[in-house]
Amino acid sequence: MSSASQSAAQAGIGLGSAIAVAISWSIHKSIIWAIVHGFLGWFYVIWHAFTRPGGIAG
Repeated sequence: MSSASQSAAQAGIGLGSAIAVAISWSIHKSIIWAIVHGFLGWFYVIWHAFTRPGGIAG
């Protein structure tokens, strides 16, 4: 494991949180919402995929 990914794992930053923050920032452009959605992680990512046009189905 690389040093950067090991540091991120130790800090508690997971893939779900990173994706949630990226999605949130692209939609809301708000650091507060990005933090909230980062805490929700995979729940927000899955909810986003189901509720957006073209989400799961493409």
